[in-house]
Amino acid sequence: MNFEFRISNQDKLELLFELFRTNGDKGRATLIIDLENISVDFGTQRALDGVNFQFEGGSIGLLGPNGAGKSTLIKTLLGFITPTTGSGKVLGMDIRSRQLEIRQRVGYMPENDCHIPGMNAVTFVAYVGQLSGMIPKDAMRRAHEILYYAGLGEARYRNVETYSAGMKQRIKLAQALVHDPQLVFLDEPTNGLDPKGRIEMLELIRDITTSKGINVILSSHLLPDVEWVCQDAFVIHKGRGLAAGKIEDLKRGTGALFECRIKGDLDAFRRKLELLGCRCTDGEDGLLKILLQDGLTGSALLQAARDVNVQIRHLLPMRQSLEEVFMQAIGE
Repeated sequence: MNFEFRISNQDKLELLFELFRTNGDKGRATLIIDLENISVDFGTQRALDGVNFQFEGGSIGLLGPNGAGKSTLIKTLLGFITPTTGSGKVLGMDIRSRQLEIRQRVGYMPENDCHIPGMNAVTFVAYVGQLSGMIPKDAMRRAHEILYYAGLGEARYRNVETYSAGMKQRIKLAQALVHDPQLVFLDEPTNGLDPKGRIEMLELIRDITTSKGINVILSSHLLPDVEWVCQDAFVIHKGRGLAAGKIEDLKRGTGALFECRIKGDLDAFRRKLELLGCRCTDGEDGLLKILLQDGLTGSALLQAARDVNVQIRHLLPMRQSLEEVFMQAIGE
């Protein structure tokens, strides 16, 4: 018995494209984000200053104080702002020439409310899907599915302006996911949420990146949220990228961290350590936290204690918290 398979010219082109893409990608990983020396000026004000940012995929936290340049960086990646200098790609597409294509393949959950008054939830989310290039029938079907996923299935026919603060956060997440993006930008996704709602939102975000295979860039001033969700972190301050890498690697720091209690002249011991380039901060119950200069080991503490004639009564290696990494990176 003979079988005849027919394939359209369009399908042939797509198969050829996939073949070339796969062969071309062998042995190398395509970066999700790749920025080189990006600067953004607003008049005489420089908002981003020579930012280099590479993101291989997964989940990354974008950290920085208010005014650091986080929102400007996200809007530059989305193509809403054209950089003054530098070059960059999102999902392999140039941020200067392919802005619309980028926005069709990424999702964006803004910090502020983004609903349209007078629309119910499912109509609004379907409309956002159409704006991303979906046909109306597919957009409506997907809107129902994603609202159930976000926990709004029973409220999907209510107008969005009647929603609580927590529900509005969820619909912002839903509209960012409706078109099945490869990458989502989440700007302060737990704003205004009570503790239970915050945990539920973070669990949703974790599921997006671990189970759904969507890459996540999370911008937040809440460092525990970043640690809960993200594997990597990028610290930005005054428009400059200051630290980047795996969170666990960043918490190990460039030098060893110790908790120490001594008997003797604490000020003399502290001055000796600072001369060696170590950083000392006071902890609870008379403990001293000591971050050793890169290259030094615990034996340097013992030698410093002998030099100033103090006794070390307690010495314990520690790991830095993400907050300590952040404060150290921005110089505070």
